[in-house]
Amino acid sequence: METKILPVTDESVALAKEILLGGGLVAFPTETVYGLGADGTNGDAVKKIYEAKGRPADNPLIAHVHPDFDIGKLVYVENDYALRLKEAFMPGPLTMVFYSRGVVCKEAVCGGDTLAVRIPRHAGAQKLLRAAKIPVVAPSANVSKHVSPVTAQHVFDDLAGKIPLILDGGKSDGGIESTVLDVTEKVPRILRAGLITREMIAAVAGDCEIAAHLPGDKIRSPGVKYRRYMPRCKTARFCAEDTARAAALYDRAAEEGKKPVILCESGAKARFAGREIIDLGGSGEEIASNLFAALREGERRADLIIAIEPAGRGGVYDGVMNRLCKAAEKYEEGGFSH
Repeated sequence: METKILPVTDESVALAKEILLGGGLVAFPTETVYGLGADGTNGDAVKKIYEAKGRPADNPLIAHVHPDFDIGKLVYVENDYALRLKEAFMPGPLTMVFYSRGVVCKEAVCGGDTLAVRIPRHAGAQKLLRAAKIPVVAPSANVSKHVSPVTAQHVFDDLAGKIPLILDGGKSDGGIESTVLDVTEKVPRILRAGLITREMIAAVAGDCEIAAHLPGDKIRSPGVKYRRYMPRCKTARFCAEDTARAAALYDRAAEEGKKPVILCESGAKARFAGREIIDLGGSGEEIASNLFAALREGERRADLIIAIEPAGRGGVYDGVMNRLCKAAEKYEEGGFSH
């Protein structure tokens, strides 16, 4: 199968609509990462997503709709705070999990009774969703467990020959996936941290909890059960204060003939003078925006990535740390440890 990369135009969106309504797959841009979309009402089409990605069959998908779509056709909106959150943060990088009306197929929700719904802010995504007029279910458009894609080229690198079309909407500026929020109970619960923070949600809803993800819990969100975001080379993680050991590992690897690279925030660069560095940026938002692109650059340039955790905590940093801890193994004396 030939995989085309086309800019988002009326013509390419018409082609994408034809593919989706015909039961095929289309990769498309959002403000967080690129998604791999299928008609959410077509079980056979949704199965193709799992096949193309090599995605576990018990990992549910998110339904994407345009801003004027009546989500009440897909889900039961039972709590008033959910409407306030929708008004405050949608379109945007927030996904809310409701009880499903069963319109989106069982393959997309993995047989569960809830559905995750998102309204992307990206103009290209909205153009496609308005044209298609269907709920488009989509995970990130990459091979399962690999680093999520934030450019059309990243998608092509992973899925060329497996899908017919990638809509190119430029680099995703958010950089990490949406916050996923369970709104089925009286108090909202974050299932996956992202760009919409606990503090932001609580300011609108009155309160916000963080899900513990205990064994036996129903899986209502992608990104909570399996390790993912992993580069295709060894990736070591050090805490922000542990730069001396990180530098020592770099030097030892270089002496052994390996190609190491340091991944760190701007404020830590001076501690690694004379070494190859990929700068993640200075603020939580910059680090979130740059993280996946930096991990992909690291795997291209090096055979050992040494990732330094940012010093900040809370807010957007929760989402950054969620991804970084899954992407990189913590390095202890004598080797790696999760």
